[in-house]
Amino acid sequence: MDAVQFIQDLTTKVTAIAWSMFILTWSIGWTLKGAPIPFARLKRAGDSLIEDSIWASFWLAMGTTVFALVSYVVRSITG
Repeated sequence: MDAVQFIQDLTTKVTAIAWSMFILTWSIGWTLKGAPIPFARLKRAGDSLIEDSIWASFWLAMGTTVFALVSYVVRSITG
């Protein structure tokens, strides 16, 4: 296995874990925000988790795109 393939496999696994964490955090955030619990601090924590997960998904998508572009360029150059 060459180095490029190894890095692609590793990146795919890490990206899958990161997207899973996004879904988990987003779900927990909406659960806290929508829970019938009268604690404002808990609802704000839910809002914060939702916002953080959305930003994380944005940067994850951008990083994945950049890595795919770099990988494509390397594959084109090396043949």
